[in-house]
Amino acid sequence: QVRLVESGGGLVRPGGSLRLSCAASGFAFASRTMNWYRQGPGKERELVAFMFHVVSSSNYAESVKGRFTISRDNDTNTTYLQMDDLKPEDTGVYYCSVVFRGQRHFGQGTQVTVSS
Repeated sequence: QVRLVESGGGLVRPGGSLRLSCAASGFAFASRTMNWYRQGPGKERELVAFMFHVVSSSNYAESVKGRFTISRDNDTNTTYLQMDDLKPEDTGVYYCSVVFRGQRHFGQGTQVTVSS
């Protein structure tokens, strides 16, 4: 059974940083592309970043390029999202995601609020 558990969210001032973590289990983590999505208030869920199972190959939404960094640790089955220079528009629930056996799975999400 796929299990994704996000952590690390919180309240931060504009310009601040947070590091999100996602602990994964129930599938072969090292051979899967890992994704981070977010859903802001009143908005659709959007893809923020993803990292192929080949480490160092990643991509980002234009809105977060240069500020967010995705990484993964295949030894601990964990993926991370380092978020720097946070802006109020980054506020939302952040979800870790993986496609396994033809189905996209999400964790329960972690809330990120950027406000002064």
